[in-house]
Amino acid sequence: MKNTLLNPGVSSDGALSARNDGGIAANLRRRWLYLMPAVFITYSLAYLDRANYGFGAAAGLAATLHITEARTSLLGALFFLGYFTFQVPGARIARRGSARWLIFAALVTWGSLAALTGVIREFWLLALDRFLLGVAESVIFPTMLVLLTRWFTREERSRANAVFILGNPITVLWMSAITGYLMQAYGWQMTFVLEGIPTVLWAPVWMAAVRDRPSQAGWLSPSASEALERALTGEQATMPPVTSLRRALLRKDVVLLSTQYFCWSLGIYGFVLWLPTIIHRSGSVTMGQTGLLAAIPYVAAVVLMLIVSYISDKTGRREALVWPLLLVSGVAMLGSFLFANSSFVTAFVCLVISGGCMYAPYGPFFAIVPERLPRNVTAEVLAVINSCGALGGFAGSFLVGILQAATGSPRAGFLLMSSSLIFSSLLVLLLPKPTPSGANEPSIA
Repeated sequence: MKNTLLNPGVSSDGALSARNDGGIAANLRRRWLYLMPAVFITYSLAYLDRANYGFGAAAGLAATLHITEARTSLLGALFFLGYFTFQVPGARIARRGSARWLIFAALVTWGSLAALTGVIREFWLLALDRFLLGVAESVIFPTMLVLLTRWFTREERSRANAVFILGNPITVLWMSAITGYLMQAYGWQMTFVLEGIPTVLWAPVWMAAVRDRPSQAGWLSPSASEALERALTGEQATMPPVTSLRRALLRKDVVLLSTQYFCWSLGIYGFVLWLPTIIHRSGSVTMGQTGLLAAIPYVAAVVLMLIVSYISDKTGRREALVWPLLLVSGVAMLGSFLFANSSFVTAFVCLVISGGCMYAPYGPFFAIVPERLPRNVTAEVLAVINSCGALGGFAGSFLVGILQAATGSPRAGFLLMSSSLIFSSLLVLLLPKPTPSGANEPSIA
């Protein structure tokens, strides 16, 4: 497979080839230096303002607000209901209008709401705040994916997706190490305020750094921009036509991917939100130590994501790299379930393996849809799949918290997350083969 970063011309199949001069290739490499850091930091801030809730719960949020653990779980889960609501409208706005301006508005809004989480004392106001925080952040993921399809070709897309989504585990990594100590020093409420303000300050930087399309970027030469646009247009010619969003959403592969991502997200968000509490209770450690231990699975996640996305782009394999890793993650989580009461060290090692493998397939997974569907429906389909992930996140954060509150042990939550991850891996095996250009649309599920 050609390396599109080194081969910037345009071949008949839409891939970038080596026929143009090397200056264009060097110019195109700037996308990784100018665009991707802004994309990474923005998603990193989004993940900070959703994942730090788990530390607040572990640090005594329920006791401070005089609410039950069930209500604490509901507050964590309400974010995902809000996150579900605006995915498709947000993706449509991004496709038809400006992804850049949409993300700017979201940055200001969610940063303010995240800081308010540490200020509000009334349960119903805090519930509303968490729901609206989910609404504000709901546009980020599908809008970013749409933006990346305008800037990177098929042969680069898994790596671009991986760099973007690395904002997730890398944020949880440093957040886990720092947030525990911040909460120990200043309390959970002030920590939420301190971690919400940077998002608002970042918004004008985002506007200065990012443009919607290559032709609008001053740091990209006209010849490089034209070559890239032609390559992206050429890729669309290889796609089977899909005449309506309804037909796209009823395709068997889209239905399977949506269901699969629900199950995957149930496991991953249950893991992210409740890992600090699980470690704190199981290991009898301080909040500072909890933060350091909770960071370890995300080190494994970062390394595996980079390796898997690189292999995916080099080999063109997508699905074949997704299901085995999710299966390993589910089995490792099952091991944590089995050893939770007998050996904290063994159970924790299983958690590290599970955490690394559940993150590793993100790059190739989100490269699947743009390679199966044309751009007239890609944004909305990605939004629907991510919406199903939001529902899975709601289920995972709520049910894992409820099970822990009801049983007084993390074991039942481990079993739920393990089963969900294993099932999600098996669903990938049921995906039909992509339909070649010129063939009829796949059968409606």
